Amino acid sequence: MNLQWYPGHMTKAIRMMQENIKLIDIIIEVVDARIPAASRNPDIDELGKNKFRLIVLNKSDLADNQVTKKWKEYYEKQGLFVMEMNSKTGNEAGKVKDLVQKACAEKIERDKKRGIVGRPIRAMVAGIPNVGKSTFINKLAGKASAKTGNKPGVTKGKQWITLSKSMQLLDTPGILWPKFEDEQVGLRLALIGSMNDENLDIAELACELIKELEKFYPEAIFEKYGITKEQLSELEEDQYSTPASRVLSAIAINRKCLLAGGNPDISRAAALLLDDFRNGRLGKISLERPDEQ
Repeated sequence: MNLQWYPGHMTKAIRMMQENIKLIDIIIEVVDARIPAASRNPDIDELGKNKFRLIVLNKSDLADNQVTKKWKEYYEKQGLFVMEMNSKTGNEAGKVKDLVQKACAEKIERDKKRGIVGRPIRAMVAGIPNVGKSTFINKLAGKASAKTGNKPGVTKGKQWITLSKSMQLLDTPGILWPKFEDEQVGLRLALIGSMNDENLDIAELACELIKELEKFYPEAIFEKYGITKEQLSELEEDQYSTPASRVLSAIAINRKCLLAGGNPDISRAAALLLDDFRNGRLGKISLERPDEQ
């Protein structure tokens, strides 16, 4: 399965970030709380090695609460400022601003000693596609300052946004990196929608999701779609060769995703499963744990 997706505008985006990094005091990196490791771009670590850092575990409402707490502790031990957030509700917006002030306290104190008072903190908001960066910015700003969309690649260029006299944000396009050394990283990014589905084999991706869920949430799919072990046993006698493909066929049958003649429509079932996962309808699910790192 080809899981490399690096449109040309991403090369331009990373170059723009490199050019603007000297203007920045802190990098706010927005990651997906369901895959906090895979959704961190290693290029951003290199870019911001001399800057203050804040990690926002976004979409925390879709992730396993207990696992998210462990990730927060994991990154805090590395000296990073970390917070959970659901950008759709935006209830944590005030906390973000407070944490930015806390993270930049050393810089603010240094400015005071130099007689520089009132200079706003400049924060670069960075992250991979489709982790909710623009929604996050709009909640902080209290208005639609950044373009949003439930697909990768909505933000194309940089945008400066003034939150207050004391803080400015630089919105940047979502950037992936040219080559995934670990195939599992590419898979998890595809599962949350950080790549364009049109470039992927959706049925194969859905089968990979089924295998991922078997590790920690084995009952999630069975409960959601009313699948029984007896049903899977019957399908095993048919042409469905792998356990994951049998589960996908059962989803298609139970949700009436059928082709002419009554055969399961695997493509429709796969799209349904991925959409339910991405929107939290399978429950609160995390695909990564800190002890795997």
